[in-house]
Amino acid sequence: MKDMKKWYVGVIVSSIFMLLVLRYTIMQNPLGPSSLTASLTFNATNPFEWVNTNPLEWISSTGTPDVQSPKIATQVISTDTLTSGLFVWRNLTKVEQHSLLTWNQLKHLINNSQSLPNALEAIREASHAWSGLMTVIEEEKLHVNDSTTVKAKEKQCPHYLKKMSGLELNNSDFRLEVPCGLTQGSSVTIIAIPNGLLGNFRIDLTGEHIPGEPDPPIILHYNVRLHGDQITEDPVIVQNTWTAAHDWGEEERCPNSETDTNKKVDELDQCNEMVGKDVNQTLKAFTHVNGSKGSPHIHDGFKRRPYFPFKQSYPFVATLRVGSEGIQMTVDGKHVTSFAYRETLEPWLVSEVRISGDLQLISIIASGLPTSEDIEYVRDLETLKAVPIPHEKALDLFIGVFSTANNFKRRMAVRRTWMQFPEVRSGSVAVRFFVGLTEVVSAKYVMKTDDDAFVRVDEVIASLNKINVTRGLLYGLINSDSRPHRSPDSKWFISTEEWPEETYPPWAHGPGYVVSHDIAKAVSKRHQNGQLKMFKLEDVAMGIWIADMKKEGLEIRYEKEMRVYNEGCKDGYVVAHYQGPRDMLCLWQKLQETKRAFCCGDGMS
Repeated sequence: MKDMKKWYVGVIVSSIFMLLVLRYTIMQNPLGPSSLTASLTFNATNPFEWVNTNPLEWISSTGTPDVQSPKIATQVISTDTLTSGLFVWRNLTKVEQHSLLTWNQLKHLINNSQSLPNALEAIREASHAWSGLMTVIEEEKLHVNDSTTVKAKEKQCPHYLKKMSGLELNNSDFRLEVPCGLTQGSSVTIIAIPNGLLGNFRIDLTGEHIPGEPDPPIILHYNVRLHGDQITEDPVIVQNTWTAAHDWGEEERCPNSETDTNKKVDELDQCNEMVGKDVNQTLKAFTHVNGSKGSPHIHDGFKRRPYFPFKQSYPFVATLRVGSEGIQMTVDGKHVTSFAYRETLEPWLVSEVRISGDLQLISIIASGLPTSEDIEYVRDLETLKAVPIPHEKALDLFIGVFSTANNFKRRMAVRRTWMQFPEVRSGSVAVRFFVGLTEVVSAKYVMKTDDDAFVRVDEVIASLNKINVTRGLLYGLINSDSRPHRSPDSKWFISTEEWPEETYPPWAHGPGYVVSHDIAKAVSKRHQNGQLKMFKLEDVAMGIWIADMKKEGLEIRYEKEMRVYNEGCKDGYVVAHYQGPRDMLCLWQKLQETKRAFCCGDGMS
């Protein structure tokens, strides 16, 4: 508004200056009566709208004024030009119109401009100035409108959320809605006091409720048990996840048990080694010299007690922070626990923070949240979510992506790129992240790939349709004459105990291969029954299992696809391996722009 007022003041000052100049000109060149014959009519209710007349039609008039200037008589100026400059309709409010009433004073000058030596030039310059000012004002309006739109979006995806008042907080079961999920750098800070009989409480980061399921998935379950549980009587923190499909996952406890491995997440311990360990606490003991009389004497004493970050009736400040590999918890400034992301449970899925238990909640602040401007992260959350697997019909293709907990960025790159193929978005192809293909859904084909492989889903489907084999199929980059690596220094070393034969049966390279439903189902069944011979090279293992099925009478079709590139990318690829997140985005952009499979950078690595 300040900028708009400045422009209005500028318009008025310019107008007054113009009037003074023209008034001086008029005084130097008096007008005759006939020069006032032209009429100009304004709409009284809207001074910016001309009524039933061309305001400058006198310019083309054949009438001769009493006073003529030879220079003016030779000038020909288009009426439309001046009209469009000075009197074009603008989308102005009544307040703005009132601020610009000074322009009405120009009507007298326009009526008599043929008698003024410099009037036409002055009006022309005024029209340019007017046009420029109006353009700037309209641009300012657009900017204000854009700002309003941005503010609306920020309201939908705020950068931070807070609840500070006791009236806003329900201590027994508090919920804070997180409209646009969490991203790396996001944090949730809680100030509270454990109270009640036990002082136990839990913090859950939950996803959106899925229709048909009893409860939403829990991306992080953070359970603080001040008096232990069925396993221990000591205070303990239990971290876990929950989904309707897989129930509770594997618990991660802090302090660690003697058999637990203290894994690293974002280079921080899964459980701080201090938790549960005895620490020295200095006690100030007051004694009196010479019995009960005399001046008191202070001396230091030491008491050993296990360290635990939460204590009943004592306030704490706890912050859950989202990292690249997992979620970190700090309490009163000390790192306490880390929790690695688990498959399909990513921080951007978080829609709510739930706090419950014996806890007096003082405040909660969520900051560093993704806003609508974080285009690379939350361009459209709905498109990043996996399409539900239909139950009423079989999929054309199910793709399992092998990933690890700390490969969050790779999974996000896959979601943004080849998971956006129409075949995936329509639900005919389903993509899920796994650590092992031990489940088989109802699909004609099952594909295995890695989180650093770019898959052209459309080409895979086209190839499978062309092959038109629905039983006993292995499709991919088939290797039919490979031998085990017998050197202990090799990454793929296989001893004679593991595989005594000189060659492997045909197998397909791991970045991308497809098996028909019957093969996938047989592998899953044998695994569940404990009849599957495990082999440390996953892609070779699939070849071994298929070879066993062939010995049992299953007719096998090995379909070699040379466009599966195992060591990088090459133009025309169906699968390109060893692609980082930036490479994925680049490949996807090239596909969208050129409709052809061009590689990025140097291609083959």
